[in-house]
Amino acid sequence: MNTTRYAAIAGTGSYLPPRIVSNDDLAAELATRNIETSDAWIVERTGIRQRHLAERGVTTSDLAVEAARQAIQDAGLRPEDIDLIVVATSTPDFVFPSTACLVQSKLGIKGGAAFDVQAVCSGFVYALTTADSFVRAGRSRHALVIGAEVFSRILDWNDRSTCVLFGDGAGAVVLSASDAPGVLAAQLHADGSQTKILCAAGNVAYGEVVGDPFLRMDGQAVFKQAVTVLERSARAVCAEADVPLDAVDLLIPHQANVRILNFLARKLDLPADKLMVTVDRHANTSAASVPLALDAARREGRARPGQLVLMQGVGGGFTWGSVLARLTA
Repeated sequence: MNTTRYAAIAGTGSYLPPRIVSNDDLAAELATRNIETSDAWIVERTGIRQRHLAERGVTTSDLAVEAARQAIQDAGLRPEDIDLIVVATSTPDFVFPSTACLVQSKLGIKGGAAFDVQAVCSGFVYALTTADSFVRAGRSRHALVIGAEVFSRILDWNDRSTCVLFGDGAGAVVLSASDAPGVLAAQLHADGSQTKILCAAGNVAYGEVVGDPFLRMDGQAVFKQAVTVLERSARAVCAEADVPLDAVDLLIPHQANVRILNFLARKLDLPADKLMVTVDRHANTSAASVPLALDAARREGRARPGQLVLMQGVGGGFTWGSVLARLTA
């Protein structure tokens, strides 16, 4: 008798703040600070056309719980069925308690484990891999995995090189115990020697902000690292699952920059119709970008039951990783 336990994606959900800021809107706002940019400049360099920005006072847990409710409903479950919550975020509501605990409270449930994972833009891939281990070990039956960010809180709006790149949002999946394989393979990596190329190095100590509280990035270094490690990771995770790369139906990389996405697809010899792109409408939402793109792909009919989906994250730390899953819902 086969007693092997697997984890499968049972439902997805997403939430974006209602305020949409186009490149033209942003350019007009930055002009009041004597910072020059334009829609053409942003699109040419990033592929971004708009982003969603949260209003002041809206927190990461606010966005996360809306995406969570959608994912739970999509899975045909109730909040009380959830026995594990893992939230990936770099913009938590507080130092503590965790954003996951706040989401649990807002869902009106208690008792199951709830904790945050911090791996910046790789966060969702890290969180999904962690939840997969819990489910496979029999420690969870229905895990809620969320990537949520309010990156607008940590942007320097006087720095054109970063403030045009990011947006706010949340995406969620329910990962449930299954008799059939869902998550086929996962690999996570980090290189802490590369911390300075992408960081927000401030902190709160003794009642005041110490260090630089804003996101800083060496764009060229990040680009070079990203395309190298994502290609390597994609090939490694497919090899682990004994699946040829050309069998992948949809590639969902972290949505940072359309040039990175297109370059990666070419290096992997994957056609454009196998690449999911949402950076044009969402911008870079860090840990939220992959689950937002997955939910969009399912809603648009680009990710269907039985298909193989390769999800990838890469971000500050420097962190990266991949999850290969066969969709069952």
